[in-house]
Amino acid sequence: MTSSSSCSSSAAAASASSSTCLNNNNPLLESWTAQPFSLPPFEKIEVDHFKPALEVGMEEHLKDLNGIVNNPDPPTFENVIVAYDRSGSIFDKVGGVFGNMCSSQNTPELQKIQTDMTPILSRYSSATYTLPGLFEKIQQVFENDQKGLSDEDRRLIERIHLDFTRAGAHFTAEKQKENADIQAKLASLITAFSQNVMKDEETYELVLKRDDLSGCPDSLIEAAKNAAEERNKEDDEYVITLSRSLVEPFLTFSDRRDLRKIAFEAWTTRGEMNPDRDNLKIATDILKLRQKQARLHGYKNFAEYQLVDRMAKTPEKVIELLENVWEKAKVSANQEREALEEFVKQSNDGKDDDDTHDIIENNLQAWDWRYYAEKVRIAKYDFDESLLKPYLSLDSVTNAVMAVSNKLFGLKYILREDITSYHESVKTYEVRNERDNDKLVALFLHDNYARPYKSGGAWMSEYRSQTKNLSDMAKEEYQGIPIVSNNNNFAKGRNTLLSFDDATTLFHEMGHAHHGMLSDCSYGRLSSTNVLRDFVELPSQLMEHWFEEPEVLKEYARHYETGEPVPDDLLNKMKTARSFNQGFATIEYTACALLDMLLHQVEDYDNFDISKFEREELDKVGMPQGVVMRHRPAHFLHLFASSGYAAGYYVYLWAEVLDADVYAAFEETGNVFDPNMAERVRKCVYSAGNTEAPDELFRKFRGRDPDIKYMLEKKSLVS
Repeated sequence: MTSSSSCSSSAAAASASSSTCLNNNNPLLESWTAQPFSLPPFEKIEVDHFKPALEVGMEEHLKDLNGIVNNPDPPTFENVIVAYDRSGSIFDKVGGVFGNMCSSQNTPELQKIQTDMTPILSRYSSATYTLPGLFEKIQQVFENDQKGLSDEDRRLIERIHLDFTRAGAHFTAEKQKENADIQAKLASLITAFSQNVMKDEETYELVLKRDDLSGCPDSLIEAAKNAAEERNKEDDEYVITLSRSLVEPFLTFSDRRDLRKIAFEAWTTRGEMNPDRDNLKIATDILKLRQKQARLHGYKNFAEYQLVDRMAKTPEKVIELLENVWEKAKVSANQEREALEEFVKQSNDGKDDDDTHDIIENNLQAWDWRYYAEKVRIAKYDFDESLLKPYLSLDSVTNAVMAVSNKLFGLKYILREDITSYHESVKTYEVRNERDNDKLVALFLHDNYARPYKSGGAWMSEYRSQTKNLSDMAKEEYQGIPIVSNNNNFAKGRNTLLSFDDATTLFHEMGHAHHGMLSDCSYGRLSSTNVLRDFVELPSQLMEHWFEEPEVLKEYARHYETGEPVPDDLLNKMKTARSFNQGFATIEYTACALLDMLLHQVEDYDNFDISKFEREELDKVGMPQGVVMRHRPAHFLHLFASSGYAAGYYVYLWAEVLDADVYAAFEETGNVFDPNMAERVRKCVYSAGNTEAPDELFRKFRGRDPDIKYMLEKKSLVS
């Protein structure tokens, strides 16, 4: 299904809303103006629609680009750079739905399409960067006198030129082919890696009876029962899946050490459970190809290549930050382990208990840590986290984050129950700005529950990104309004109660959502989350701070049955206990970030054993006993399900330096909702996109470079 040759090759005429040349029987290619807010017609879209629609999108995009190349006028900012940024509207429209469905509703039928299309889409992407004559025109504009252009215009030229050079547009034809082959192979491997993890998470289940759930709070028992019902188990059975919102609470509260071990070992071996789904081999093949890619560009290793376009700039700067935190956190984690082991000894009280005896003789194991940490937290701080969960229902936390959004930025969220989404549990909101005559700002899709065929973890994505660079016809359909989605994987129950960490995750993803919803950029390439990777986590992690504010918790943390606010005594205990176990949490993360950097600095992967490398490198840096990496290589989706966070998992810690410093600016005013500070952070963080270099945006906000001390204080790692 392709457009006829009579279709115009211009970007404006390529808009799906105007094209009468395209197949109107495919809902992905039809105009969506009849839909509320031009949302995708989810109820009409079938899996078989994607392949032909993507083919049309690719063909029309290449026509757009050829139109730029064949324009006889001298290359200018408008007829090359602006036209390039505006090109490919049909592909963006179709690809936005396809990419999101491959994460949120990836049925076996769609996985087949994804597997088939992945190398095709990769080669299409390579073709857009190596189209004869296109880079030459971009290069001319890049070298032209840019007098009369705005700073944002110049930034767009710089970023597009860099995109092309990093994609090999300046290579010889032979090297371009080699690079395209590498990218196509990488795309297929990355897809297989992701699908393998999803399959392990989808198929694994620890089936239990009620007596096996000794020590587990009612909210976890209810969620395990719901998981069993979804899997058609017997009436007296319960299921623990590999969803983090089920397995982590089970490891925290279950009295059964044998079952904790089974659950933990399954959780930490995702991606290597079945020899037919060997993600360790796939990860190694990905590393080899990334090394070839880096060498093509003249770098020793992939980490060097990746970090050129990051705030950190070099692997050495990243390692310096990670080691600074690692050594401090290692001391804390070892002290925490000793405290847990001492608790086990003291609580044994002379009893002949096999589990206790084993811990005393052989040290605390990874499946013990969360369980005994919770016991010590209760004993030392009189804080039982399970008593907090009834005040953190999903509805309450959602109300809290939307209220924070309103107080900071004037956004209000109107639930549209009349709008059909891609799954019955997804809620759709129209988002309006009360401070601008209720102007429509965005459409927001909230997809909160774990389910089969949905990727694990939590993420923000977009079906449509903010841009002002639209043709008149495209404006009619797109309206310049972004469609932003948040995905979480909470365990669904009659009353979905969140842990404090889960609630923090919801705030985190809403921080990303604000980056998309508040974006105010002229060009799509610079808008929303299209920023340097070690800046992209600043908006998300910054939003987390407001959840911990007592005034927010007192107002919105209300008991799901009685509506009573969370007691002051419980909040005070929680605040006192928050620094507890920070060494463990920091080590769990930092080990992943260190291994990521080390993996991507290897210069020879011949006979490479990734599991052996993991063991040896963690031994070298002194991995504390009883702690395991939060993401082991076979299921490390950040590294091997895309390239964005490869040699880049450090970005969460880098951004934590930034977010702690930014939030300190709010605290220094004496009002964490200070309106002037909120407006500054909107302009410099949430709305600015990539219109300026991130270090400049930070200096605009803070008046100086970031200071690490605020992050160290937050983590209780200050000497």
